Amino acid sequence: MKRLYIGLLLLVYTASFSQEIALVKYSGGGDWYANPTSLPNLIKYCNTNINTKIKPKPATVEPSSPDLFSYPFVHMTGHGNVVFSEADVSNLRNYLTSGGFLHIDDNYGMDQYIRKEIKKIFPNNDLVEIPANHQIFQKPYLFSSGLPKIHEHDGKRPQAFGIFIDNRLVLLYTFECDLGDGWEDQEVHNDPFEVREKALKMGANIMNYIFNN
Repeated sequence: MKRLYIGLLLLVYTASFSQEIALVKYSGGGDWYANPTSLPNLIKYCNTNINTKIKPKPATVEPSSPDLFSYPFVHMTGHGNVVFSEADVSNLRNYLTSGGFLHIDDNYGMDQYIRKEIKKIFPNNDLVEIPANHQIFQKPYLFSSGLPKIHEHDGKRPQAFGIFIDNRLVLLYTFECDLGDGWEDQEVHNDPFEVREKALKMGANIMNYIFNN
């Protein structure tokens, strides 16, 4: 009975207080700071529509920082080069294998660099394409064809790749999609409401997966 009581107290504590997510400030010269309105808008959408309690303003964290472990979700984006140091690699690996989640959204131009850096973190794990029947595409919003297309670049289909550890998705890499652009303020890209809503719903599915698995 005492153990049950303590467990209930922890559940109430977790449900009553906000959690914080963060943007990764990486090295290499890429524009890690791209899409400044995207995460605040995603947070607002999730808090309103799927009952999350995320602090309105995301933090910024470097991949080698011990603060990384304070965030259940961290996000990376950009158009250019990414370089992870040995300290970055070690810290990211420890973070992801101990319950953390990294979402990398290629903002166009990041792909050739980030794949090599992901391989540093998980040299024995390949990025695998996530099928449309994975739960991240199922709830709370159904994406029956998998990752939606938000912005057009090379005419390629959008793809979601992942790294799985013990059947848990720990790293999500979204390619040829530009989810973050869809999360930005409407006037930034002049996307119609339907496109922005589709991007925000997919973002909400990511958050739902993190906070419920």
